[in-house]
Amino acid sequence: MLKNFNGRPSLATVLKASTVAGIAAAVLATGVPLEITRSYAEAVKVQAPAVPSFANVVDAVSPAVVSVRVENRVNPVSDNDGFSIEGRGFDDLPDDHPLKRFFKQFGGQDPSDQQGHQRRFGQNGPGGQNGPGGKGRLRPVAQGSGFFISEDGYIVTNNHVVSDGQAFVAVMNDGTELDAKLIGKDPRTDLAVLKVDGKGKKFTYVNWADDNNVRVGDWVVAVGNPFGLGGTVTAGIVSARGRDIGSGPYDDYLQVDAAVNRGNSGGPTFNLSGEVVGINTAIFSPSGGSVGIAFAIPASTARDVVADLMKDGQVSRGWLGVQIQPVTKDIAESIGLSEPSGALVVAPQAGSPGDKAGMKAGDVVTALNGETIKDARDLSRRIGAMQPGSKVELSVWRAGKAQPLTVELGTLPADQKDANADDNSQPQQPEAPASEKALADLGLTVGPSDDGKGLAITGIDPDSDAADKGIKEGEKITSVNNQEVSSPADVVKVLNQAKKDGRTRALFQIQSSEGSRFVALPINGQG
Repeated sequence: MLKNFNGRPSLATVLKASTVAGIAAAVLATGVPLEITRSYAEAVKVQAPAVPSFANVVDAVSPAVVSVRVENRVNPVSDNDGFSIEGRGFDDLPDDHPLKRFFKQFGGQDPSDQQGHQRRFGQNGPGGQNGPGGKGRLRPVAQGSGFFISEDGYIVTNNHVVSDGQAFVAVMNDGTELDAKLIGKDPRTDLAVLKVDGKGKKFTYVNWADDNNVRVGDWVVAVGNPFGLGGTVTAGIVSARGRDIGSGPYDDYLQVDAAVNRGNSGGPTFNLSGEVVGINTAIFSPSGGSVGIAFAIPASTARDVVADLMKDGQVSRGWLGVQIQPVTKDIAESIGLSEPSGALVVAPQAGSPGDKAGMKAGDVVTALNGETIKDARDLSRRIGAMQPGSKVELSVWRAGKAQPLTVELGTLPADQKDANADDNSQPQQPEAPASEKALADLGLTVGPSDDGKGLAITGIDPDSDAADKGIKEGEKITSVNNQEVSSPADVVKVLNQAKKDGRTRALFQIQSSEGSRFVALPINGQG
């Protein structure tokens, strides 16, 4: 570093600073007067990096973003993330109540405005006297955000925003209120589509971004209706991709650090080209407000679901009809897989497409139509994206080798939890023995089960691997290495064979009240 006569950084060092922070640090080191410091900052201003402005993007996309007001004939008033006044409607609050004033100022029409209600729905509301859903006037029950995806008035938002509504109002950024009709919703991806009648008007709309061009670190802009305040813009970056937040089998969220709060749900997150990269749907927040961790449904997921909802009002998904779980490193070792990938079949549902094709508990689906399956979520998403009736080629790892299976996909029933997971029914097991014996090396004490199927776990060593893996007293062992067991001797026989085959772990199928799962346990030391 260049230095002046007294050993401090020279003025040349200051002039080479490329940031305001660098300038400040260098100037403080020189000890020069404040008025000279200002001239230094002006001298190097041309070298400072340009500060990004989002104004052009915001100007272009704001007319396409709307606030979504949801109404029903109930007393609680809430926003889309659960804020509510239990047991009280706005009509019950005094006129000078701060919450009533807040809603009148920022939330649009006062719920007690009977004239406004009649303007939208007529004397008795939609559907005749008192309308559907009970007596009384429609009241706001939720609020969120949305955006136009077509010039003829289709609006995308979240399912959880509209799920409790009977009537919907889209409030545009200029304050115009338009009645909206629910076209369709998809709880599994938390997406919904509304439609407004513009009476020939063409609405400003936005396009989907290409997920392949979305990178961690890219700038993004979120536009929405936080806390009912109306059009609000925040900015940040894409923090991560492929987040699983435990909301369902199709979790594949973008994580962004743009401030997203209650009421932003259903609103878009844009790239700097004004394209929608994601739909804001959830936040991580111990405090209830933004802490810089928000999750958005990626454009690739939303694009296909929204297209189906606009076309048919519902989403048809392919269905295997098997319960699956991830393949851990221990499980992979126990069944001879070279790496922990694929989806482990816990149980096929009787009569399901997977069952008819010959899929069995303990199979690992490693590829679909020649493409490697990364994990259970990957299989869920791929099967769910296919049309019912499609024939797919699966590669299944069974008994230490790969084999092909052809499956004709069914249609995911409306009451199914997942695209590939269903009931927890188990194959018939041989009757358990009458006496209880210990498998001390595994930390398990077992005995006959009440229903005569499998082995009941009657005790767990708290310091054992079994306890560490979450096995609990009261659960059952239904198979070991995909072989049914009816006694402790059966278990020991399977373990001894695994040791002869060079395995260090065995795959236990555990059944509980919550369903069935596989757990890999070490077998070193088991005689």
